[in-house]
Amino acid sequence: MTSQRQSALDRLTANAPFLARLAELNPGDVTRFLADGTDAALAQIDSPAVDDNIMAALRYWRGQVALLLALGDLSGEHDVAATTRHLSDFADAACDAALAAAFAERVPDEEPRGLSVIALGKLGSHELNYSSDIDPILIFDPETLPRRARDDPDEAAVRIARRMVEILSARTADGHVLRVDLRLRPHPEVTPIVLPVNAAISYYESQALAWEQAAFIRSRASAGDRALGQHFLGAIQPFIWRRSLDFRQLKEIGAMSDRIRDHFSQGQALGPGYDLKRGRGGIREIEFFAQVHQLIYGGREPALRAPATVDALAALASAGRIDSDVAARLADHYALLRRIEHRLQMVEDQQTHSLPVQTAALDGVARLDGLADGAALLALLEPVVADVGSCYDRLVAERAAPSGALPRDEGELAPQLAAAGFDPPAAALRTIAEWRGGKLRALRSSAAVEALETVLPELVRALGAAPDPDAALTRFDKLVAGLPSAVNFFHLLAANPALARIATRILSLAPTLADALAVRVDLIEGLIDAHAFDAPATRDALFVEWAPGLAGLDYEQLLDRVRDRVGERRFAYGVQLIAGSTDPLDVARGYADLAEAALQLLADATVAEFRAAHGVVPDSELVILALGRLGGCALTHASDLDLIYLFTGDHLADSDGARPLGASTYYNRLAQRVTAALSVPTAAGKLYDVDTRLRPQGAQGPLVVTLDSFERYQREEAWTWEHMALLRARPVYGSDEARTEVERIIREVLARPRDPNSVGRDAAEMRAKMAAHKPPKGPLDVKGGPGGLVDLEFAMQYVQLTRGQGHDPHLGTALTVLVEAGLAPRTIPQAHDLLTRMLVMLRLTAPEGEPATPAARRLVAEACGQSDWTQLLAAHDAARQEVGNWWASIRPDDMEKEREK
Repeated sequence: MTSQRQSALDRLTANAPFLARLAELNPGDVTRFLADGTDAALAQIDSPAVDDNIMAALRYWRGQVALLLALGDLSGEHDVAATTRHLSDFADAACDAALAAAFAERVPDEEPRGLSVIALGKLGSHELNYSSDIDPILIFDPETLPRRARDDPDEAAVRIARRMVEILSARTADGHVLRVDLRLRPHPEVTPIVLPVNAAISYYESQALAWEQAAFIRSRASAGDRALGQHFLGAIQPFIWRRSLDFRQLKEIGAMSDRIRDHFSQGQALGPGYDLKRGRGGIREIEFFAQVHQLIYGGREPALRAPATVDALAALASAGRIDSDVAARLADHYALLRRIEHRLQMVEDQQTHSLPVQTAALDGVARLDGLADGAALLALLEPVVADVGSCYDRLVAERAAPSGALPRDEGELAPQLAAAGFDPPAAALRTIAEWRGGKLRALRSSAAVEALETVLPELVRALGAAPDPDAALTRFDKLVAGLPSAVNFFHLLAANPALARIATRILSLAPTLADALAVRVDLIEGLIDAHAFDAPATRDALFVEWAPGLAGLDYEQLLDRVRDRVGERRFAYGVQLIAGSTDPLDVARGYADLAEAALQLLADATVAEFRAAHGVVPDSELVILALGRLGGCALTHASDLDLIYLFTGDHLADSDGARPLGASTYYNRLAQRVTAALSVPTAAGKLYDVDTRLRPQGAQGPLVVTLDSFERYQREEAWTWEHMALLRARPVYGSDEARTEVERIIREVLARPRDPNSVGRDAAEMRAKMAAHKPPKGPLDVKGGPGGLVDLEFAMQYVQLTRGQGHDPHLGTALTVLVEAGLAPRTIPQAHDLLTRMLVMLRLTAPEGEPATPAARRLVAEACGQSDWTQLLAAHDAARQEVGNWWASIRPDDMEKEREK
């Protein structure tokens, strides 16, 4: 067993960077595992106490648990069932701790009660993934929830719930604990994140849909007030487990099974890129196989109501509802697929289910599992996927057999759909029939059906003209499925046919925008305004535009309103790119101004909220420094924000409020709240991811330091690559005086004389590390691939540091200075612009690095000033050759030339 443990550690260290980092941070846990095993090591871990350090403590605890459970899994000491059970138990405990901390902050003298966490999905069945969201529904009892004297119960519950989510989900310097997805609650677009228990019971008794019934098969009261949760689940048992199924329910169940494959066409075939969860023969098909049988028979047979998939298969076989051999095979397949899914997620703690496309990455996943290479992994999966797909196909065939013919008007509608572009028309026929039959919640009223019929001719024309009509229809169906009512939306499209065409273009060409529209369909309404296609607004113009709508809001309302405004504007900028109406370089600048406006507003509000509790530190203020793409004013649609937090004044001073804090503590807590204001999802959605790892000492250093400490670090301790990053630094928050002082520090640090050889070697070494840590996603990785934007910036930064010129955070401006001084090739600015335009466009049209569709290729080529994709590829290759040559010319091998100059 000792050799198995050492083998597990060796494979972890070699193939899972996330876990390797945890092993370095927790050597004592590794030692105990090697000596005594997983369970003994886990027993030595103490859960954190509820105190002021709850966020850091929970994240440290999570790291210990993640490391040891991975080692237990990899060594074979825990099977998949044990691993997922431990992960689920940890999630329960973390939710309890976060909820207790949230109560303690708001009502410190009260015991947590009156608010319950109802776990759905894999947490509900104790089958949580290694790196997974949790999908809870939060309910509260207004009569028993502790609250402040003047608090409204609903408001108090929302504040406590939001704080719990923040404690769990906020990404701090220590990472996160759990990603929390609250969108499975009723009408998530309009309801608060925590629901009164009686209102929730009423909803599930009278309004809930078939998919919600299926979701509650795997449900339990997992944290908080469990008695309240059990009362709620007991009350809705008749909804979950109906004693009889009518024809409509069977039809809806069948539609759900069809959509599993229809909605996730990519990753269906086994091979690199295969989706273990959604692919044909994958995890979801096993889960659905069990759940369909449970929905059909579980209302009358309580023994079949097991939440866990493997337990459900065994119960169904025992009751004679499925073949025992099928149940046994599917259980074994489920364990294998979940095991490999865990390997994928162990690599970098990402919620991924798809096998890597890159050969080296696929080999790494295989070796983590103890296999020779990716080919061996695919060979292992091949018979499993084939058998699961075959079982699922038989289920679908059996379910479809008694359903009869296609819906009404097939003979009349089919040729019209084929003529419009749906050829063959079967999928479109089925979807339209489902709309007319009231499958979707949004189409259950006569008014909604009437509105649908009004817009349907134009809608069919618009969708049929899409590059991929069936894919566009699938995305449109998903969009409508998320609406509480489709009446206004359909009337809007009927009255504005151009919007239907725009919506279709979005669904066909821009997955990123399509996903945003599915979450907030009202975003399309903003396009009615002619100003939606104006040039991107500056930061100051946004302040003027937004000011009337933000006045008088409390802090929580402001967080939501800013998210709404940013989401609307970011969506509009993306549509401008899809419409080809705006240069991607201008949109990149607009994205940056948008982020800076949001940062200013939310930081101001957070500072004011913090001062109300803790006062101010005399002669001191918060300063925020932007780096990376925000510092250079050139974001993409999905860019995160690279920030450094600083403060002025004496670090030994104290704040003057009712609850005073030392300056360092004061600003570290304040900065955490600013980060949360920017990054934590609220009812209005997500804003930006924030990355603070470029601060002094990186992730190991304090989140905030004084200006004096920052200057001293930059002068005495910073590495070359940190000064390279400083070339794109720009103060974006703070008084004019503070910004001027920061700019002085940066200017003086960058102006220091440097040895070209040393800078060149350091730059080349860092670039090599980056390439090894994050290899190119493919030949069109215009950022990280050879001759891409990263190489351009490295070459440019080398020249800037060694020649002392062009110290401007805006790349275009700096490149102009270098070219005019004869320090950069004259072709480089043109190469930079082309690659940047491609980056901005591909982030919308192929966000995961997948090949762009033919229609998207035409769009990207035109946006980059090329007549077609072939010409764009030629220009792209030439640009990267120019960049690669420039970077190669200043590599360490050529440092001797620099000395001769």
